[in-house]
Amino acid sequence: MPCEVKPRFVVLYGSQKGQAQSLAEGVVELAEEHGLVTELGCLDQYEKYNLEKENAPVVFIVSTTGDGEPPDNALQFVKCIKKKTLSSDHYKHLSYALLALGDTNYANFCNCGKTIEKRLQELGAKQFYATGYADDGVGLEIVVDPWLDGLWDAIKGALSKMNSQRTGHLKEESAETQDSSLPDIQLSSLTITDTQNCESVSESKETVSKFASPTSASATQTAAADLRPASPVVRLELASEAGGAANVSTSGQEAQTVDDGHVTPVATLTCSLPPLSESFLNVPALPPSYLEVSLQAVDTVEQLVGPLNKETLHEVPISNVVQMTRGDSVKTALLLELDISAYPTMMAYQPGDSFDVFCPNRATEVDDILRKLGLHEKSNHRVHISLRKDTKKKGAQLPLYIPQNISLLFLLTWCLEIRSVPKKAFLRALVEHTKDGVQKRRLQELCSKQGATDYNRFVRDPSLSLGELLTTFPSCSPPLSILIEHLPKLQPRPYSAASSCLRHPGKLHFVFNIVEFPACPGRPAGRRGLCTSWLFDLINPVPVYPGNAESSGATAQPKIHVQLRSNCTFRPPSDPSVPFVMVGPGTGVAPFIGFLQQSFHLLLII
Repeated sequence: MPCEVKPRFVVLYGSQKGQAQSLAEGVVELAEEHGLVTELGCLDQYEKYNLEKENAPVVFIVSTTGDGEPPDNALQFVKCIKKKTLSSDHYKHLSYALLALGDTNYANFCNCGKTIEKRLQELGAKQFYATGYADDGVGLEIVVDPWLDGLWDAIKGALSKMNSQRTGHLKEESAETQDSSLPDIQLSSLTITDTQNCESVSESKETVSKFASPTSASATQTAAADLRPASPVVRLELASEAGGAANVSTSGQEAQTVDDGHVTPVATLTCSLPPLSESFLNVPALPPSYLEVSLQAVDTVEQLVGPLNKETLHEVPISNVVQMTRGDSVKTALLLELDISAYPTMMAYQPGDSFDVFCPNRATEVDDILRKLGLHEKSNHRVHISLRKDTKKKGAQLPLYIPQNISLLFLLTWCLEIRSVPKKAFLRALVEHTKDGVQKRRLQELCSKQGATDYNRFVRDPSLSLGELLTTFPSCSPPLSILIEHLPKLQPRPYSAASSCLRHPGKLHFVFNIVEFPACPGRPAGRRGLCTSWLFDLINPVPVYPGNAESSGATAQPKIHVQLRSNCTFRPPSDPSVPFVMVGPGTGVAPFIGFLQQSFHLLLII
């Protein structure tokens, strides 16, 4: 008897920090539950797909980076489809859906997704499911979760229509199915266009946990008893048995005294309020583990300093520092001058270009995580990573950004973004490695469908890191493999050029504010931004002020690793006599400093 052939569709992603890739992989993992076969590929992996001949539905999941630019692994794809030689019916056979990730705190929201969608339609492609525009500024899950929930019916509807068209028996209800699979009204209401809409959607819509449907709770590997609310007495007993963890209780809410003398309980990071504290929970399915990690003691470990891909980077000295704000200013803005005279390719930069700065994680935070995991004494051990033979994760592969023969210390310092906000899938994995029952229940709440509001309020909005969560939930001690599977790659930080090479030959200026994260539940003391605080520490003592002499050259000039990011669209007018308006708040004016320097220099030589 012939084997049944399951319907097939394709998932393609373009991802800079790993979020779009993670979502794409989640779609693939759920496809089998819906009786579908999926092919996953990155947009730069041309050997894995061929859109010119693709006759199955294609799902694009893409993010946007920089000033509305495509991710590095989607750049060539975007350039390819923008070729003017392509005909208007080039993709007339293609049926697609698109999920775009962006952040309204930056210009050109979801620009990469919008660019791809516009060009696909210009080339004749047909949309089978309304596009979702997810905003990381208010929470991707507000749009992502309902979009993913509706995706499966839309794919099945598209497959049904394609099959009918191929057999020549297209039925009238096929059109109805297609129409019903395009919930334009629902998705347009979830497309975030302003903060007010976002807040109302976040408060009123009961969003679904990432990659979990209301019926998927039974598929999770957490026992049903763990998801039930415990009585206050049981919770207190669990806390006391944990020894030292009695301050973390889901029922022992922190009290707030109001003016009339009554005490009102309030929810916190470690404790919830009814109805959440009394609810059965729909938690996401446990992400399949796919990495095997071991530590090997060695006699001598090569002490690597700086990022490994030095062949594509430039190590340049900081030749001058100027503090742009006064000591009593609310923010501290600094101008740094880099000496790029040794690198001709860097000297060819143009106003409007940006460049990446590669910085390490803070040593104190790395040390803190090592101690929490009980690995501090093994910080110099060599890390060996391999794929688990029994993994159920489809398309599992070793992280390409983690090289072989590195120490555990180097891994956490230069490879993993330990400050990234843990996603719900990460919290779900942490549940399995939390001993205290009360703490386990609270982590389940935070990653559940019912706890979406608490997750946003106590984890995502304050940008809590893994280290801060492990401090808050001390009985949680995950293995190193979980960290490597869920923490994204440590990304370089982009900065705009704030100078013109015509005005300052061999020099490159950039301006930045010292980013401050305030104290919050889970973070007793505030902290500074990773790269800005690292740069500030490098240039201490206190820099000079505008108009003063240059910084003292008594000490050796600190060096940083940078890489130029060319931008061919953000440029001042080529004719300096043409008037133009420049708008940019805060250090957003930095690139316009280069614009003005360029224009003034060109006017002088005319």
